[in-house]
Amino acid sequence: MSSPRARDLGITVGRGVPGPSNTITDVAGVRVGHRTVIERDDGDPKAVRTGVTVIMPHEGFPWSEPVYAGTHILNGYGELIGINSIREWGILESPIVLTSSLLIGKAYDATVRWIARQDGDAGESVMPCVTECDDSWLSNVLADPIDDEDVWAALEAVTTDPVEEGCVGSGTGMQCFDFKGGIGSASRILDGDQGGFTVGVLVMTNHGDREDLLIDGVRVGERLSDLMPDDHHEGSCIVVVATDAPLLPHQLKRIATRVSLGIGRMGGKGENSSGDIFIAFSTANAHAAADTGVAHLTMIPNGRINPLFYATTQATEEAMLNAMLQAETMTGANFARVYALPVDRLMAAMKKYGR
Repeated sequence: MSSPRARDLGITVGRGVPGPSNTITDVAGVRVGHRTVIERDDGDPKAVRTGVTVIMPHEGFPWSEPVYAGTHILNGYGELIGINSIREWGILESPIVLTSSLLIGKAYDATVRWIARQDGDAGESVMPCVTECDDSWLSNVLADPIDDEDVWAALEAVTTDPVEEGCVGSGTGMQCFDFKGGIGSASRILDGDQGGFTVGVLVMTNHGDREDLLIDGVRVGERLSDLMPDDHHEGSCIVVVATDAPLLPHQLKRIATRVSLGIGRMGGKGENSSGDIFIAFSTANAHAAADTGVAHLTMIPNGRINPLFYATTQATEEAMLNAMLQAETMTGANFARVYALPVDRLMAAMKKYGR
């Protein structure tokens, strides 16, 4: 039987309504692909628990049809290749590639070669957007664990199907509040009088102190003080927000900023050694970012943007919870182990506080 997600357990984050799959692919055209790389037995010093995850903003090639985008950094002890061009131009013109910290260069090189195989002209000019979290607690990051074919496999695997979550792709070796974490996703659909727009979120969790863990406002971490890893590491969180709402780059930066509130609602604090990096993009205004002359745009006025802020905050929080619920206990290099969130004990704690 598959693991439950938050709503399977009756945990509803906020008042917003999720999309059909309650994942980022509820935003029409957005595609996600994974490549999971697990090598060698548990405990082997060279064991690998890592991978690659890719987000495509629509069903075409993003360099042929860029989309408006914005970024926000809560704490910058991490890396996002391509952030300067996004900030300068306000557009995303490549896939978003997520992987392990020390593999970011290999993922970038492989993505350049993949783009060149699809379109030689684009390969000469497009800088891929690549970001990371550190999975070195479970995975031997110096074992040269991925190659071009792994990155290409994630790029070729992108689909509009509901997102696979937990210990998959770039989330394979990640943690969350000292439990096993990884990839999580959620979505919200605004009411018709608010535009009926969809907001989707994908997270790669690798952050949080157990004692600070909050789930729907309940101080769960204080009641689940065992099942701790041998060593706690401050980590990072990568969040990608997609929407079909017509927003301009400066508005998308504002959307990305609201991710911080969702992280904070679960007890995240953006510590000194965190790499908390957020990207938001809009699939609306097709062709507006292309260099074809004067662009005619539609946009939501700032006075009507609040529902999108709320949707982003709620979907971020729920996506992180889904990442934890979908993840399984994992043992990696040198018998490092991160335990899955115990669902029965979680529900007992939630019920005690009327949730």
